[in-house]
Amino acid sequence: MNKWLLSIGRLAGIVGVLMAALALISRVTGRYDLGGFGVGMLLLAGVAAMVFACLCFLAVLTSSAPSNR
Repeated sequence: MNKWLLSIGRLAGIVGVLMAALALISRVTGRYDLGGFGVGMLLLAGVAAMVFACLCFLAVLTSSAPSNR
């Protein structure tokens, strides 16, 4: 399960960074729409993907940490 979460987290993180970078580049060049979507929505989707990646990594870290109960 941890291997799957790590793979999904890495993929989501990479996709999120690429989406956010694409939104930034589009906005700097003066475009408000990209492929029928607003650039702000693209940035929001990139941030959401990065948050999902962080949650996947957190789940792996907490499941592999020794418990002191």
